[in-house]
Amino acid sequence: MDDEFAKLLRRINPPRVVIDNDACEDATIIQACSISLSRRVDSVNKHGILLQVVQILTDLDLVIKKAYISSDGGWFMDVFNVIDQNGNKIRDQETISYIQARLESSDDLVEPSLKGLVGLVPSEEHTCIELTGRDRPGLLSEVCAVLTDLECNVVNAEIWTHNERAAAVVLVTDHTMGCAIEDPKRLAAIKELLCNVLRGHSDNSAKMTLPPPGVTHRQRRLHQIMFADRDYEKADNLIGGNVHAKTSRPHVIVTDCPEKDYTVITLRSKDRPKLLFDIICTLTDMQYVVFHGVVHTGRTEAYQEYYIRHMDGVPISSEAERDRVMQCLEAAIERRGTEGLELELCAEDRVGLLSDITRIFRENGLCIKRAEISTRGGKARDTFYVTDVTGNPVDHKTVDAICEQIGGGVLHVKWDINSSPKPQQESTISFLLGSFFRSRTFSSFT
Repeated sequence: MDDEFAKLLRRINPPRVVIDNDACEDATIIQACSISLSRRVDSVNKHGILLQVVQILTDLDLVIKKAYISSDGGWFMDVFNVIDQNGNKIRDQETISYIQARLESSDDLVEPSLKGLVGLVPSEEHTCIELTGRDRPGLLSEVCAVLTDLECNVVNAEIWTHNERAAAVVLVTDHTMGCAIEDPKRLAAIKELLCNVLRGHSDNSAKMTLPPPGVTHRQRRLHQIMFADRDYEKADNLIGGNVHAKTSRPHVIVTDCPEKDYTVITLRSKDRPKLLFDIICTLTDMQYVVFHGVVHTGRTEAYQEYYIRHMDGVPISSEAERDRVMQCLEAAIERRGTEGLELELCAEDRVGLLSDITRIFRENGLCIKRAEISTRGGKARDTFYVTDVTGNPVDHKTVDAICEQIGGGVLHVKWDINSSPKPQQESTISFLLGSFFRSRTFSSFT
């Protein structure tokens, strides 16, 4: 009965969106407001719908500079100030039409239980492999070497490391046929050999799984895999512990709002792409609902505040749960925020290319902290974030030697990540939502 009533409400009040390039001087405003306002995206509030909206925007590589979130009374009412990667407003009409169509589609904004994971991507043409285990120098190189020996071609992959743990979602094809690998015996052999690599000498928690065929979203799966692996628990002896210096670690505070029966989460961290998605993804997968929120990004820092309850309507009630939420949100920020020298590879794709590249990195003492692997139109476009084996920045001589081994014009180095001076400390911006309960205004976004 509840499901039928929700469908009726969606038909009566379908999602609507207005994308405004005139109201704000330096950003495009995507507004989600109550039904009484003229500029709005309206839809019945459901667990996970905020994550779906944020996912649509971040999958387009849009930068969310500000956000105002509210979902009381059965509706979600959100405002996003967004720009592109170059800091400009969104003026491409095709992109605007795509955003409008996706956000206005009631088929896209459905309950996660009916649709599955957020931002779904078909994967029938590939075999999806999920890996998790203890991180160590050269691990990705060993995994790639095994896949090459087993005649598997890596077409897309994403690898994260955090707190001595590593997780990867890898899409592979048969290198001869160029299609998904379906033979059970071959899949069993792949699983056995990869598990041996992941276990190393002592890691009994290493896993390799083959998710059901169909759909998956890599970045949400990586958060879920690392959460299940309990990477949020601090390791005793972190490899490269100086990579996340104490001064650069995120600050997370969890307090009570007893007058409104909410739990208040306040976060301050270094700003980076997809930060909002990582936070909302983690809260959603931990079964919390965001009722109100404010996001503001400064020159280098991001400030976020959320008023939440558990799905059963109860705020956080114990100190243990409070500590766990803080740890999980810190981990969500740090997983994709790994610092390191950024190396971009652009070359003609071939079987074994990734194995060769990662072997060269390993032989020159580089440790891969994060990687994004993609293949488009016969071209391999890979991004690696690397440090030396102790977690310190890579020196110029090592990089020069690697570039010489790989070949000119193939590997592009972004030195500014490590060589840029330490940013000045910004003053704290107070954006507590106490005023929200007295006055609902969007003037600060224009």
